[in-house]
Amino acid sequence: MKEFYRVRSSTFVSPRAPRGLGHRRTAGIALVTTLLMLALVTVMSLGIVIALSSQTLIGGFYRNFRGSFYAADSGLNIARQQMVNQLTAGVPSAFGTPPIANPGSGAGGLAANILAGVTASYGGSSVLNGGAGINGWKESFTIPGATLSLAAGSPMITAYNTSTGSCTPAAPCPSAYQYTYNYTLTSMGSAQGTEQATVTENGSIVMNVTGLQATNAVSFAYFGAFVDKYPACLGPLVPGTTTGPMFTNASWEFMASIPPYTSPYIFTDPVGQQSGTAYWWDSGGSCHADPTPGPWGSGNSLVNPNFQAGFQMGQPAVALPTNSFSQEWAVIDGLGTGEGSAAPTAANLSSSLQDVHGSAYTSGASAGVFVDDPGTSATCGAVAAPCVKGGGFYVQGNAQILLQPSGSTAQIYQITQAGVMTTITINPAANNGMGTTVITQGSGATLTLNGVPTNAMSGLPSTMVYVNGNITGLSGPGQGQGAIQDNAMITLTAAGNVTATGDVLYKTEPVTYTQNQIVPGSNPACCSGTPMDTLIPGVKNMNQVLGIYTATGNFDLANTQGNQNIQVDGSIATISQQDSSNCSGSDGGFRNTGGHINAFNNVGGQIQSCIYTADISVENVWFDRRFTARAGFAPPWFPSTSIQQGGPLPTNVITKVQRVQWLNTSAE
Repeated sequence: MKEFYRVRSSTFVSPRAPRGLGHRRTAGIALVTTLLMLALVTVMSLGIVIALSSQTLIGGFYRNFRGSFYAADSGLNIARQQMVNQLTAGVPSAFGTPPIANPGSGAGGLAANILAGVTASYGGSSVLNGGAGINGWKESFTIPGATLSLAAGSPMITAYNTSTGSCTPAAPCPSAYQYTYNYTLTSMGSAQGTEQATVTENGSIVMNVTGLQATNAVSFAYFGAFVDKYPACLGPLVPGTTTGPMFTNASWEFMASIPPYTSPYIFTDPVGQQSGTAYWWDSGGSCHADPTPGPWGSGNSLVNPNFQAGFQMGQPAVALPTNSFSQEWAVIDGLGTGEGSAAPTAANLSSSLQDVHGSAYTSGASAGVFVDDPGTSATCGAVAAPCVKGGGFYVQGNAQILLQPSGSTAQIYQITQAGVMTTITINPAANNGMGTTVITQGSGATLTLNGVPTNAMSGLPSTMVYVNGNITGLSGPGQGQGAIQDNAMITLTAAGNVTATGDVLYKTEPVTYTQNQIVPGSNPACCSGTPMDTLIPGVKNMNQVLGIYTATGNFDLANTQGNQNIQVDGSIATISQQDSSNCSGSDGGFRNTGGHINAFNNVGGQIQSCIYTADISVENVWFDRRFTARAGFAPPWFPSTSIQQGGPLPTNVITKVQRVQWLNTSAE
C-alpha cells in the first residue's frame, strides 16, 4: 500500500520534463522571430528601393519633358527671330517705291526665300548649346511646320512726300510703307530620352519702312491721335487700341492696369512726342517721369504699352492751324481762302447767302440755315438755274444735326433750331448725274437746286456745314445704324462745341476693327490672317468721309442711347492756336459731359489741342487707312499742317512682332 502511493506520488507530485528540453524550445522561437524580422526588413528595403527608383524615373521623365518643352519654346523664338532678321535685311538700303520689289510668297519672293531658309536651317534636329558647353544641355528642337505670307492689302502706303516734284508712281511720292507678314510656327523639342514636346505659335510681323526725312504738308486727318498740350502728370491716357500715326507736342502719359481701366495699351503705328521724357502712373496713383521708352515699373505697377511700330521721343513739333476761316469761306465759294486769312465779313455773308425763303443773311441774325445765292443761268454755267454754287450751308446759331443716308446715293441732313427743322437732301446721282439739292423747312417752304455742293479744289461732290454756334446734338438715325452715305464727303465745323449724343457711323466701314474680322458680304475665308485696322477690299477707293472740326470749342460726348457705348466715325479735330492757348476746360479737347461711358470707339482719328479727364473705361481709335494710303484723301476743307517724316538713313526700318496665339500641344 505504501509503495503504491509512493509511486503515484512520484508520478504525479513531482513530474519532470527531460533535462534541456525547455532551453531548446526558447532557442527555436528566437530563430523564427529573427527570420521573420529579417524577411520584413528585406521586404521594406525592397519597397523603399522600388519607391525611390520609381520616384527617380518619374523625376527623370518630368525633367526630360520640361527640358523638351523649353527646347521647343526656344526653337520658336529662334525661328521667329530669324524671320524678323531676314525680313529686315530684305529691305534694300536705297528707298524705293515700293521698297521691296517682290515681297510675297511666289517664286523668288522675300517671304518664300525666308521660309525656305527657316526650313533648311531647322528642319532637322538643332542643338541649343555650342562650343565647350555642347554637352552641358543636350536638348534639341526641330521646326516641322512653318508658314510666312504677306497679309491681304499689304503693303500699305502710310505717308507721301509732297516736296518732290515727280516720282514713280506719280507725285505726290510715297515716302513710307507698312508691310504685314502673317506667320505660323510649330516647334518640337527633344530631351535625352524619348520625351518630346510640341509648341505652336501664330501672329504677324509688321515692318514700317520710311525714306529720308522730309517736310511734307498733310491734313490733320493724317493722325490717328494728336495732342498739342499735355502737361506733365496731368493724368494717363484712357487705355485701349489706337491705330494710325500718333504724336504730341508734349509728353504721353500711361498707367498701370487699375479697374475699370484694365484694357491693354496697343499702338499699331509709330508713336512720337516732342519731349524727351515720358510719364507713367503706378497702381497707387503716383506719377513718374522717365527718359526711356518703356516698359516702366514692375509687379502690379507694371506699365508696358505695346508699341508695335516704336516709341520715338525728342521729335520736331507739329504746327497748329490758326482758325476756321477757310471753312467759312468754303460755304460761299467751295474753295476757301487758306488758313490765316481774314474771315468772311458780314457784308460777304449778306451778299452771298440766302435761306429757303430767298431772304438774305442779315448781320445779327439769331438763327437760320443759309445756302449760297442760287444764281442765274449766267452764273450757273453748265448746270441749269437755280443751282448750287458754293460748298455747303451756313447755320446761324446753335443747332442739332442728324445725319442719315437715303437710298443708295442721297445724304440727308436734319438741322433743328428752336423746334424748327430744316431738311437738306443731297443726291449727286439724280438729275441725270448733275445732282440735286432739296432744302425743306417746316411743313411748307421748299427750295430745289440743280447740282450739289462741290469742293472747287478737288472737283468732287463735298459738303461743308458751318455752324456759327454750338452743335448741341450730333447723331445718326439710331444705335448701330449708318449715318454717312457711301461716297458722301462731309465736314461739320462749329464755332463752339460739338456734342455727340448718339452713334454716327459710316454706312460702309472702310477698315476692319479686329484681327481676322470677316467682311460683311464676303467669303468667310477671305480674311484669314487679316490684321486689325486693315482697309476692307472694295472700300479703299470709296469716298465716304466725315470730318468734325472746331477751332474754338470742344468735342463732347453726352450719350442718350440708353447704354454705355457710343461710336463716332470720322476724323475729329478740336485744334487751333487759339484752342491751345485756353486749355482750362473750355476749349480744344475731348470731354464726357454725360454719364459714364464703357467704350468709346472711333473710326478715323482724334486730334486735339488740349486733353481733359473723361469718364470712359476704354477708348479705341481705328484709323481710316485711306488717309495715308490715298494721296490727298481727307475730309473736305480739313485743317492742315507740315510734318517731318522719315529718318536719317536712305531707308529706315522698324520691325515689330504681334503674337496672336501660342499653344502647348504636348500631352504630359
